[in-house]
Amino acid sequence: MNLRKPLLATLLLLSPTLALAHPGHDHAGVLSGIAHPVFGLDHLLAMVAVGLWAAQQTGKARWALPLIFVATMLLGGLAGFAGIEMPLMETGIAGSVFALGLLVALAVRPPLPMAALLTALFAISHGVAHGLELPELSSPWGYA
Repeated sequence: MNLRKPLLATLLLLSPTLALAHPGHDHAGVLSGIAHPVFGLDHLLAMVAVGLWAAQQTGKARWALPLIFVATMLLGGLAGFAGIEMPLMETGIAGSVFALGLLVALAVRPPLPMAALLTALFAISHGVAHGLELPELSSPWGYA
């Protein structure tokens, strides 16, 4: 039995950097907007998982799932810019990373409408988090 993947997953879960999941908010505008999803481990894992899950699909889903994730995340970000909060947002983010990881690990291939709905549901909490964490005096459009 290959223990490499479970060991890597365990090490990532035990990593103390998970407590610093949202670095990069000390700049304004574009730099902060790039730093949040790229250096925030929770968002980075979700984006990579969506890409991997899409690659396991066939047909239109290969392109539709990443596009749906980004579009829905943008809508959630706009809601966050407006100050709209989401109950259990951080739990939703953590749950989305876990669920997307399972979908990839099990190579689940649901029908496109179900996959699209799941992807949008996962992306909305990430988008709201991005929008709510807009640095002060930063342009929402530059950040986005």
